[in-house]
Amino acid sequence: MKYVMLIYGNETVWNSLPPADMAELIGRVDTFNQELSESGELVLAKGLVPRARSVRMGPDAPVVTDGPYLEAKEYVGSMYILDVDGEERALEIATSYPGVVHHHGIGGGLELWPLMEGGAGDL
Repeated sequence: MKYVMLIYGNETVWNSLPPADMAELIGRVDTFNQELSESGELVLAKGLVPRARSVRMGPDAPVVTDGPYLEAKEYVGSMYILDVDGEERALEIATSYPGVVHHHGIGGGLELWPLMEGGAGDL
């Protein structure tokens, strides 16, 4: 079963990490990613550029604005797509994500969503 794992972050907290802590965290995330890749459970892992656009229907036409929540302190900073045997394994991976467990978290958490497996009819 496939899952998307959305990693939330707080830029203020990230920027306040001492360089040695940030280097340690990056190393742990690299190891985490390598282990998932070697197990065949990692489909995709990408960081997101902090420049989201939101498209919503206005009175007459779609309206494009900067990001969904300009006042938010936490935002999605990266995402994973996992291919695992089931929810138990997905949760095991999520609870071991280095950004969540590193020094009691780094200003965010994560969400784990099962992905629909079918075609357009799932929408």
